[in-house]
Amino acid sequence: MSIVTSVAELEALYGHPNEASTAKEIAYITPHYRAYIEASPFASLATSGPEGLDCSPRGDKPGFVRIHDERTLMLPDRRGNNRIDSLRNIVRDPRAALLFLIPGMGNTLRVNGRAHISVDPALLESFAVEEKAPRSVMVMEVETIYFQCARALVRSDLWNPARHIDPKSLPSAGQILAALTKERVGGETYDREWPERAAKTMW
Repeated sequence: MSIVTSVAELEALYGHPNEASTAKEIAYITPHYRAYIEASPFASLATSGPEGLDCSPRGDKPGFVRIHDERTLMLPDRRGNNRIDSLRNIVRDPRAALLFLIPGMGNTLRVNGRAHISVDPALLESFAVEEKAPRSVMVMEVETIYFQCARALVRSDLWNPARHIDPKSLPSAGQILAALTKERVGGETYDREWPERAAKTMW
């Protein structure tokens, strides 16, 4: 089995990127990239910490990531499971990345930079929804931003409703929890109550 062990080997294998692949990468948010961010209801947040890497989903209404200026993004931390994996990483290692998806569109948007966690009361209140403010806001300084071509989404046929999988064909959250905890947590009750519980704790 052959293993690539150097950048030189990789470059020899793949060659050089074309101009379109490099010209799109800049260090500030252009009007075009602003349009992508404002249209996106979902992003994956990647962070790094002493324990390793983490990639976490983030979603809300389109434009949920606020553009403060051409080099700064703000992402409110809405209610979740309180694991705070991403936030724990950021306070120890500021490097962070966002991958924005837009339903129905093939291109995605990638942003790399450095982040910190703010609990400024006025900032938190500015992100309130239904009178509920987030407990913190991630403030990200953009270092690089660029669009990713549509090949991955075209290959996956991600937005095609005919390819959507019936959730009942896969294990439910309750079933997974029950199996992992020998029925201490999860089960049918968990699955049945989750929609109502989630609705009450969305913000």
